[in-house]
Amino acid sequence: MADSLVIVESPAKAKTINKYLGKNFEVKSSLGHIKDLPKNKLGIDLEKDFTPQYTVIKGKNKIVDDLKKSASGKKSVYLAPDPDREGEAIAWHIAGELASKKVKIYRVTFNEITKSAIQDAFKSPGQIDTNKVNAQQARRILDRLVGYQISPLLWGKLATGLSAGRVQSVALKMICDREDEILNFKQEEYWSIIAELQTADKTGFHAKLVKENDKNIKIANKDCADEILSYLKTCRYIVSEIKKQDKKKRPSAPFITSTLQQEASRHFSFTASKTMMIAQTLYEGIELGKEGSTGLITYMRTDSTRIADSAVKDARDFIESEFSKKYLPPKPQIYTTKKSAQDAHEAIRPTFAHITPDSIKQYLSSDQFKLYSLIWKRFVASQMESAVISQTSVDITAGKYLFRVTGSIIKFDGFMKLYMEKEDKEKTAGDSDEGEEPNLPDLKKNDVLNLIKLDPKQHFTQPPPRYTEATLIKELELNGIGRPSTYAAIMERIQDKDYTKKIKGKFHPTELGKILTLTLKESFSKIMNEKFTASMETDLDEIEKGTKNWLDIIKQFYSEFSTDLENAQKNMKSKSLTTDIRCDLCGKIMVVKWGKKGGFLACSGYPDCKKTLNYEKTEDGRIVPAKEIQPQFTEDKCANCGKPMILRKGRFGEFLACSGYPECKTTKPVKSKETFKEQTDILCPQEGCGGNLVKRKGRKGRIFYGCSRYPKCKFIANSLENMGDVSKK
Repeated sequence: MADSLVIVESPAKAKTINKYLGKNFEVKSSLGHIKDLPKNKLGIDLEKDFTPQYTVIKGKNKIVDDLKKSASGKKSVYLAPDPDREGEAIAWHIAGELASKKVKIYRVTFNEITKSAIQDAFKSPGQIDTNKVNAQQARRILDRLVGYQISPLLWGKLATGLSAGRVQSVALKMICDREDEILNFKQEEYWSIIAELQTADKTGFHAKLVKENDKNIKIANKDCADEILSYLKTCRYIVSEIKKQDKKKRPSAPFITSTLQQEASRHFSFTASKTMMIAQTLYEGIELGKEGSTGLITYMRTDSTRIADSAVKDARDFIESEFSKKYLPPKPQIYTTKKSAQDAHEAIRPTFAHITPDSIKQYLSSDQFKLYSLIWKRFVASQMESAVISQTSVDITAGKYLFRVTGSIIKFDGFMKLYMEKEDKEKTAGDSDEGEEPNLPDLKKNDVLNLIKLDPKQHFTQPPPRYTEATLIKELELNGIGRPSTYAAIMERIQDKDYTKKIKGKFHPTELGKILTLTLKESFSKIMNEKFTASMETDLDEIEKGTKNWLDIIKQFYSEFSTDLENAQKNMKSKSLTTDIRCDLCGKIMVVKWGKKGGFLACSGYPDCKKTLNYEKTEDGRIVPAKEIQPQFTEDKCANCGKPMILRKGRFGEFLACSGYPECKTTKPVKSKETFKEQTDILCPQEGCGGNLVKRKGRKGRIFYGCSRYPKCKFIANSLENMGDVSKK
């Protein structure tokens, strides 16, 4: 019989760890958090130093009882949830439940699930990090204070079911601010001129007009362009200067959470949530044939680019054997971690460089293979030699004007042989590759060139682009908002609550998102301020370091927040979004309002006029009445008159109505139907099930995760964050 109990948060992780520990250890899973603040009330005693009132999560009592039973009679209990704040909180709550048992409780942490890492961790177990627990507890309390006290105000003024989040509301504000920039953008015309030139031996190339009298040129309109063209047609074109230089291009640092989410978005259009779900499976362990369950990557929630010396050596040995010595720099590549980083864990990397993606492809799903390949290539490339790019810039004078052409040649591919980072930049009409030539002819100073033709082009300045998940995460990180464990949740929440919609991969705020943001900015300007939110993140980091007291931070925050809350209770006004649409009954302006099923147009003359309409948006963002839709007949028959029922859509969603209207006014609700389903690579935690978790949306729009083998397996989780909030129905 085992004399030690190990508790982790995930069944997959338990399976991988179990094979490294031997018969003396029994490994159990808590399925994420076992305790949290209650759902039906604030759960924080404001009169007693903000004491949190934790309760066992619904559906977790059986798990807690099972853990207590397993701990009974054991000499030691090792708590081994993930090595971050959430993991520390899970360990702390479990320790609290087992405290009455006569057993020694230890905390073990590891950055990768490999034999050496696990065995080393158990050789020198430690204790629960109280500072980490306090940092997690402070975040949880802050989020609860904001969410549970602002949301009821919004229900009364805007719409039932709205919620405000301390960090998600700021992310939404950034999306709305960007939308305002786009709508208020004033487009300006400008022109470019490209010269097609030819050398004496008839080799052609193109150059771009860049200067007039040694000053950067700006051609405002066609008249200006025509005037310049008339002058240029009379000029001699002479090579005035040639600059050649070799530049070294260094590889990108290995992934941290935010950069992994960004690159997975750019390469594969993965959402941040999907990236983290797949990464979790790679971290916790994949069945590799005879090798059994093997952890393939290090912990995926990190903001540090630091790499263990042993991993650097592993990568360098692999590079030398697979790519030759010329691809191996004399010294390891070292990357600087930003000052604000917690630096608690290494960068995200493969546990072993020799486990190449192709060597294990047969054991991975398509998405797992894509993500593992990305992580593996980025890490190995980060330790390869820099690439060498030969750049040539040629200036060509034409009277008072100067044309320029540039060319680049890769002299040594270095790390580029394996991996190149993608960019977010969107090219617009004026942001093209004009003036760049991949194959420049052999030019010499004072060469006289033949003008073949001049090509004028009209352009217009472009507004800033809307955020994608990749660019929004990048912006949040630059502003110090959120942390590695929160980015994916932020992306999901602002969409699940219908505050934003993604169109062609870009965030568009909904009318509800806009009006919510406006309301929150008016009543809670500090919470909606990016710098203030970033300062709160820094305070949480300081709590984790032990340099600040969590209660002091909460008290300081609440002293100001409670004043704003009191003012909002008195002064927050009901809002609606005004349109330019007139009510066809009374002539008054129609406004956008919200009900349980979303937005609709209502007459501003309510309650005297109760006219309502559905609406849709044009491509340029204008709200217009929804087009009349041809009746969609169904197979259902009216219970009263027997005529076919028609599928209609009203302010509360879809419903069935008798086609005999207005003589027969029978209606009935549409049977609930699944509207959304997305497969994940996470195995169902139910023992012996073998299914995968599937992301679903219920009839009320609630996102949850259920087993793919439903109804045979009825496992349900409301979140995949540390597999918390798990229940069975």
